[in-house]
Amino acid sequence: MTMTKKDALLLAAKELFGEYGYAETTFKKISERAGVALGLLTHHYGNKEKLFLAAGLDVLDNFLIHLREACARGENGYESVVNFSREYLEFSIQKDSYFMVLVRCSPYSDMKTKTDRDTMYEKFNQVPRELEYHVRRGIEDGSIKKDLPPHETATAIQCNLVGAIRTKLLTPYAPPSLYDEMVRFISRSIKA
Repeated sequence: MTMTKKDALLLAAKELFGEYGYAETTFKKISERAGVALGLLTHHYGNKEKLFLAAGLDVLDNFLIHLREACARGENGYESVVNFSREYLEFSIQKDSYFMVLVRCSPYSDMKTKTDRDTMYEKFNQVPRELEYHVRRGIEDGSIKKDLPPHETATAIQCNLVGAIRTKLLTPYAPPSLYDEMVRFISRSIKA
């Protein structure tokens, strides 16, 4: 299937937002990378903020698909949470995931209008809600410790995942086995 010009622009935007961040990515750079006329970028996406929103939502949609598929492979809540954690980390280093769009371009600080910020915030919140669902499921099915509060546990897990990703992708300090160690830590912390 041939990529449309609109798709080529979105792909170039995801690459550049991930490489350079929101502030350093320009419409000119995007149109040059995509090999598409600058006027078509404005025609399809309007402005940089709308294009960033489209790029971020596209990455998030793909991320959520991967997380949900990983969770579905779990036979109980515990296995789903471990699968979620592993997939969360692995997705961050897959070349074609464009995960760096989410790391470099925080929608909470870069989105200028309330509507866009609310749209991105709601989409981002699907990730911790998915995790919390499986934590609750594990507590109910007995595969996760009964005394763990679901919301706080999901928040702590996600904070550990985010910290591991930031350490691996943005610093020179990450040990090669960081992601495996993080999954083992989460596993030990919640297993009944």
